[in-house]
Amino acid sequence: MGTIDAGGNRQSPPDTAFVLEYICAAAVVLNVEKQKELQVLRDKFKIFIVKAGEAMITGGVHTPNHRWVVCAALANINALYPDGRYLQRIDQWLAEGIYLNADGHYSERSGVYSAVIDKAFITMARLLNRPELLDKVNKNLTTYYYYTETNGDLVTVDSKRQDQFMNMNVSKFYLQYRYMAIRTNNPMFVHMVHVIENLPNFTTDILSNSLAHFMENSELQVQISLVANVVNDFEKFFAVSNLARIRRGKTSITIFGGNDKPVMIVSGRSSNPNFLMYRKGDAILKYMRLSTSFFRMGYFSADGIIKEGNKYILTETKEGDYYQPLAEEFRRADGDYKLSPSQDGRFWNKMDFDSRTKSNVKTQISVIEITENNGTLNLDFKVNGPPNVEVVIEMCFKEGSVLSGVEKDSNGNYYLKSGLGELSMESNVISFGPGKREHNNINNLDSEQYTYHQGSLRTDGVHVYLTGYTPFQHTMKLS
Repeated sequence: MGTIDAGGNRQSPPDTAFVLEYICAAAVVLNVEKQKELQVLRDKFKIFIVKAGEAMITGGVHTPNHRWVVCAALANINALYPDGRYLQRIDQWLAEGIYLNADGHYSERSGVYSAVIDKAFITMARLLNRPELLDKVNKNLTTYYYYTETNGDLVTVDSKRQDQFMNMNVSKFYLQYRYMAIRTNNPMFVHMVHVIENLPNFTTDILSNSLAHFMENSELQVQISLVANVVNDFEKFFAVSNLARIRRGKTSITIFGGNDKPVMIVSGRSSNPNFLMYRKGDAILKYMRLSTSFFRMGYFSADGIIKEGNKYILTETKEGDYYQPLAEEFRRADGDYKLSPSQDGRFWNKMDFDSRTKSNVKTQISVIEITENNGTLNLDFKVNGPPNVEVVIEMCFKEGSVLSGVEKDSNGNYYLKSGLGELSMESNVISFGPGKREHNNINNLDSEQYTYHQGSLRTDGVHVYLTGYTPFQHTMKLS
């Protein structure tokens, strides 16, 4: 077959393509070295690569990035053992078009897979003489400059893949930034190379894994300027993704309101409830969330972001309803109705919901206005709808944070009842408040999609809560 098994994937063309990236680089190095003793190894490499090439010509894929990984593998194989069929297959995939939105994101909006795609396009541009592919790489790497924290952490909250709930750093982009910095002398890219080269794990985890690529492609060995003149204070609104990135000195802010609607828990859709992340040096608010008990529909998920000057407005409308008896033409004497989802998709029953009329519709509107002034945030919360619905504002700070001004419960959670709270980490401090504590129910903040399966979106960290009831209005500050 010419393919490998990887994880749960059997005889997988795309997983084989990922492996070929390294196998082909090693084959290039072996072909340069003419020692007779290496011929047996060269022959074994060729057998593997050519057999895998047949799978690349005919095999399918699962995801958008797989197409370009397969194309890069074909370009690598063709450079070693030319065959017109490799080029024909590349053109067949490229004919589908390359999606890159105005924000500079590929369709998966993923840090993990953007790094994969950028590397694939660089390979194709270099080996197939298609420099136009580097335009996509240039735009995507520019976006990830803004998505990178000063310590190398990557903003992943808007990803449509598994990394939307992962902690990762920018190291996966090293070869891509290095290649483009050498090629363009773009100070942003030069800066990013220096950021990555100064990460604690650079030598062991990054450079060692890149050796074959440096040996295969001598362009990567060119020395890069030690000076990168970039302005590291910025405000950048990615309107398509509904994400804002703001940096003021050592303060870094991320505002997000771009989940795919309806929110569904599945690979390929954005479903992260974190609407705000805030950092001051080592002091880190990992995320802020809002949840209500309204029909147990879970966390706030904005319907986009409206930007008005230095204000970001996030709004969400939720509806809960009930169902009327079936009209006569839909009734069945045996009561055996179609197993179907409710019209809002929250639950299933043998009720033939599509044939029923909704009634008693309840609406809840939540608005969060975030105003930024030189790194200080003013947050205005409004939740209106049926009265006496429980509202919870959740803040999760980095593990090891030291808190003051808050009250601790028996489960290790903290409440800010009134006044200001402070988080300290090393020499950095985040101030937040004033607080509000009108109830203690901080359970079941996730939607029933999670809790029905005993799942939870709660993460590690130091959790602080503000609570109230609808009609809910509260203003607080982060600084």
